Amino acid sequence: MPDLVEFCSGFDVADDTSAVSLSTNELICYMHSSLKGTSDEVQVGLNVFFLLVMGSLVFFMQAGFAMLCAGSIRQKNVKNILLKNLLDACGGAIGFWLTGYALAYGTGNTFIGYSNFALQGLSSGEEFAFFFFQFAFAATAATIVAGTVAERCKMSGYLCYSVMLSAFVYPVVVRAIWGEGFLSAFNSTKLFMNIGMIDFAGSGVVHLTGGATALVAAIILGPRRGRFHDEDGNPLSEPATWPAHSAALQMLGTFILWFGWFGFNPGSALAINSVGAADVAALSAVTTTIAAASGSVSSLFTHSFFEYRAQGFVEYDLSYAMNGALGGLVSITANCCVVTPGMACIIGIIGGWVYILFSRLLVILKIDDAVDAIPVHFGCGIWGCIATGLFAAPDKVDIAYGTGAVGLFYSSGMDNKATLLVVQIIGLLCIIVWVTAVMTPFFILLKLLNLFRVDPLEEAVGLDISHHKGSAYDLKQADGAAVEELIEKRSFHGK
Repeated sequence: MPDLVEFCSGFDVADDTSAVSLSTNELICYMHSSLKGTSDEVQVGLNVFFLLVMGSLVFFMQAGFAMLCAGSIRQKNVKNILLKNLLDACGGAIGFWLTGYALAYGTGNTFIGYSNFALQGLSSGEEFAFFFFQFAFAATAATIVAGTVAERCKMSGYLCYSVMLSAFVYPVVVRAIWGEGFLSAFNSTKLFMNIGMIDFAGSGVVHLTGGATALVAAIILGPRRGRFHDEDGNPLSEPATWPAHSAALQMLGTFILWFGWFGFNPGSALAINSVGAADVAALSAVTTTIAAASGSVSSLFTHSFFEYRAQGFVEYDLSYAMNGALGGLVSITANCCVVTPGMACIIGIIGGWVYILFSRLLVILKIDDAVDAIPVHFGCGIWGCIATGLFAAPDKVDIAYGTGAVGLFYSSGMDNKATLLVVQIIGLLCIIVWVTAVMTPFFILLKLLNLFRVDPLEEAVGLDISHHKGSAYDLKQADGAAVEELIEKRSFHGK
């Protein structure tokens, strides 16, 4: 097609022009004439729109976490967990607005930034859209903890660590790996080991940070009453399990999270105005889909196989299928744009196994996780970072990063072929050490101040009644006398 300016030179846009009445060529010229800005301005608008849409998808994951958590716990604590998920979004917004964004992306050193507090200095649409997108990630990291400590954590303690995580702990990790920190693959002036850590959408930054926080919280908070010990404190021969009160809510939450991940991973391209950015976003969507599906199938049938070996008959556990999908999603998050679809399938399959391994390990260690968030986010977050060091394809890395990093399985004949894997391991260890060093004394302090765990009687009754003015569901039946009277009247009129 010739240049649009020349092609449309004879087209006259009248005030009453209707797009419906135009031919195809005339419609092209009509649309071209409607673009009032310059090419650069249009690209900026396109990128801002892209970030706003992707950020909205990530924020919608809050609904997924809420539904998954609500469905996974007992009915007597539903209101409590829903309110905590809502307050995660609120605390994340306030904390990341006041200090989090500044620490992560403000002018400063390799550890923290010290400008743009409360968004001072931000004025353009690009800057505000970027903040919105990054806030959605911060809220996600905070929400991971909610399910783990469900049914026994005080609201005051929950609010404290939610704000602490989004306002300080998480932003420092962001700066280290995504900003100007020492591990960042975007710090062109000082790349760690000449390549930096590849964690494209946050297997480590978001999920490992949230999962490590959840692990520390679960250990210090302790298990739910009756989970591993009886009322007299004697160990149970088999840990007690409580069925999820709504499989439908669990499934709804899982699908919402999967859907939101298409903002999480492709959106991390941060732009869509070039062929390279489009390639990155599109590949991320494909690998995200394949890894989620592979993780679900892997977890479901692996668990069924072990159950068959133990019991002699086959059962299919829905929770393993759902958490396996989430495990596959977490596993692909770090490397979604630097691996091939085939490798994404392998990463998802192993992600399903990692979920099962960590889930069983928690039970052996008597660590109570009400919704299995630690295996999904901590365990698969670790695997996602390691998988990047193994499977990163050089041509994909060149498009997304241009650092020359390459996965171990692609580095035959190269010097320092394990460099990326080493960087990835160092990066995930730094995250674990940072989170543990900060959040352990923080949670201990909350416990000493009696702000962390609810009273045993309140826990036994349920937090909905003890903290939120009654049950989430009105389960009262109709008045018996009125029902009998209705039956009698119907019987009479029907002869």
